[in-house]
Amino acid sequence: MQLHDATHTLRLGATLAKARGAVILIHGRGSSADDIISLAKAFNSSPDLAYLAPDATNGTWYPNRFLVPPAHNEPWLSSALAVIDTLVAEALAAGIPSERIGIVGFSQGACLALEYAARHPRRYAFVAGLSGALIGPTDNLRETANLCRTPLLIACADRDAHIPLEHVEHSAAALAAFNADVTKQIFPGSTHGVFSEEVEWLRRHASTFATPAIN
Repeated sequence: MQLHDATHTLRLGATLAKARGAVILIHGRGSSADDIISLAKAFNSSPDLAYLAPDATNGTWYPNRFLVPPAHNEPWLSSALAVIDTLVAEALAAGIPSERIGIVGFSQGACLALEYAARHPRRYAFVAGLSGALIGPTDNLRETANLCRTPLLIACADRDAHIPLEHVEHSAAALAAFNADVTKQIFPGSTHGVFSEEVEWLRRHASTFATPAIN
């Protein structure tokens, strides 16, 4: 069952055929591609990037909270992950190597970004989960993965009503064990949102696209 459709993707910036790199931006529950694409301003030092922001069906990638066993969010979860995989494959087919593909998500989209990286391990340009964690209970069994030192940001407010801090801590440790270069940012006294420190991290890692690839 195809619940989400990768063709419903907002595109900004360079075309994949001409881009030096690609950034996939994944919105949160009840939001849209039009909203998350505003994060593209964090990459203003790299105008030759392609930005791909898919739209979830009815604004929701999966129906239940990310804390429940993954099976409880099927078939929506697999469909959502398949959308990301389709866009990654499209970038690869256009000649953009995985180490020049960034994946960024906020809230429900953050959970998807981190989960996709854990299930499809390779070297990415960067992966960022803004107010999110890996999907499923903390005792969810996972296969060993190698993210090849991919720079990975996992960040959240300590008073976020949607994302328990223990899940953020667990996810950071799990992804580090998967050989990601993890940066963990916890914002004290704050609630659900995007923070300037996260935007600065994105801007700094996007600046690597300014240097042409060496073949």
